[in-house]
Amino acid sequence: MRLVEIWRHPIKAHGREDMSAFEIEAGGTIPLDREWAVAHEAAKLNGESWVPCANFSRGAKTPALMAIKARTGGGVITLSHPDLADLTFDPDCDNRIFLEWIAPLVDPSRAAPTGIVRAADRGFTDTEFPSISLLGMASHRAVEQKVGRPLSHLRWRGNLWIDGLAPWEEFDMIGRELTLGTARFAVEERITRCRATMANPETGKIDIDTLGALEDGWGHRDFGVYLSCIAPGHVAVGDVLVLS
Repeated sequence: MRLVEIWRHPIKAHGREDMSAFEIEAGGTIPLDREWAVAHEAAKLNGESWVPCANFSRGAKTPALMAIKARTGGGVITLSHPDLADLTFDPDCDNRIFLEWIAPLVDPSRAAPTGIVRAADRGFTDTEFPSISLLGMASHRAVEQKVGRPLSHLRWRGNLWIDGLAPWEEFDMIGRELTLGTARFAVEERITRCRATMANPETGKIDIDTLGALEDGWGHRDFGVYLSCIAPGHVAVGDVLVLS
C-alpha cells in the first residue's frame, strides 16, 4: 500500500495541482488545499470560518469548472482551461480579472460568482472538520470495469491516491489510524459523491453517469474516505501506508 499521487485544489472547484510532498500540522489540511473558494450571489458567509460548499461555485452545478488546472508559486496562481487563455493572478487581490476570465464557463441560470474568499483558519473542505481525502486506485479501476471504458481518476478530485489496496478496502479502514511518512491520520468517514464526478476533467463536459454506476454496482454513491490529521509530519509520494 503506497502513496502514488498527491493533489491539492488551491481555489475550491477551480483547478487542481499535483504535488510531490507536503508538511501537515495536527488538525490541519494540505497546505493551500481549498485555501480559497468562489462565493456566489446567494452565498451566506460568516466572514470568519468554514461554511458549507453550497455557498460556493462548484463543479456539481457548473461542470466546465472540472477542466481547470492550477499552478501556484510566487504569491500568484495560474489557471488553465482548454477553452480559455491562461490567467495568472493574485486571488487575494484580483477578483475582477478572475470573474471576467471565468464568465464564459458559468451557466447563466445558476447563481453568479461574485468573488474569491480566503479561508480564515483552515481550508474550505467539504466537511465541517479539516479533512484530507484518500482514494484507492483499485476502486477507480473497479468503476472503469463497471462502465466498460477508461476514466480519468482526476474526476474524483482526491488528495491522496493509494495503490496496493483491494477495491473498496479503504472503507474498511474507517475508525482506524494510519501513518503516511511521518504524519498520522484518523480515517473518519466515506465520501458521498455528487454530479461533479460525471464531468470529464480534460473537457469539463459530462460524459459518464458515475453516480449511477456506483449505485448499480455497489448500492451507494461513495468513493474514497476522509482523514483527519492527528499527528504532524512530512508526507511524500512513495510513502508506504501503515495501518494500526
